[in-house]
Amino acid sequence: MKPGSKDIKIFLRFTPDELFLLQENTGQMAESFGLDTRIGKLTGKRKVGFYLWDLECLEAAVDDLKHSKEADKTVVNPLYDKIKEAMDYILNSKKY
Repeated sequence: MKPGSKDIKIFLRFTPDELFLLQENTGQMAESFGLDTRIGKLTGKRKVGFYLWDLECLEAAVDDLKHSKEADKTVVNPLYDKIKEAMDYILNSKKY
């Protein structure tokens, strides 16, 4: 998907634990036009830009982990909150 002139890009930096969790679950992002590949290549050294549709896919993947019994809730819950905060910022922005 090509971003439009009013689409807002938000930049996030993931902790090593958050990044590991996302990279372990890139299979849930397979239909998101390369997001799985982008996440797989991240090293966690700098911030990465995401549009709303990217964040929606990440939110869905992390939400599944929130309801999983095996997932480490000390990593999943803050990651979910970080993604939701970014989504809320875009949705509540006057430009959108």
